[in-house]
Amino acid sequence: MVEAAWHQLTQDRAARVPLRVGRPNELDTLCDIDRDASRLFERAGLHLTLPNDLELAEGERRRWLDCLRSGTTVLASDRAGEPVGFAALAVLDGEPYLEQLSVRMRAMRRGIGTLLLAVAQTIARRTPARALWLTTYRHLPWNRRFYERAGFAVIPPEQWGRAITQEVLFQRRLLPHPDERVVMCKVFNPRSSVGVWPHCRLD
Repeated sequence: MVEAAWHQLTQDRAARVPLRVGRPNELDTLCDIDRDASRLFERAGLHLTLPNDLELAEGERRRWLDCLRSGTTVLASDRAGEPVGFAALAVLDGEPYLEQLSVRMRAMRRGIGTLLLAVAQTIARRTPARALWLTTYRHLPWNRRFYERAGFAVIPPEQWGRAITQEVLFQRRLLPHPDERVVMCKVFNPRSSVGVWPHCRLD
């Protein structure tokens, strides 16, 4: 199912934005894209260079490498073939979780982030999983409102699973404006049981 969804998306979108599966040796590429994208946060007054950013960076690198090794990271490239954005899917509480979605600033506002989110949703929708989860800032227009336009909704803490709760606590401990971090979810199959995300790759 996942392989079929991936093939359809790459065929349909290849003429506009080339997509491919990320490789384990491309961790530095993901980090470079995310660092560039983070400049947008700095313009909004969120400076991510903190005394504890080493722990945050190490945690991100470990999780993104897991996504690359699992074959669940999608890279978008420009016409020259240079990666300009990525979406990494992980698993929390047995369901797909959008670990990260980042686009280089020079490639923003071209629909690449929307495309990567659509890829993530299609992959999640083609599995027995109930929903796709993510965490983000609620007060930034390119975060919460971006996901709400795609059909995601803010989920109250009493509906979080254990792993999601631990992730939010980790983020709130290390990121600026911790009270603005929220959990969002888009339900695909309300009748499905939590914890049915299959072990599969995109390629």
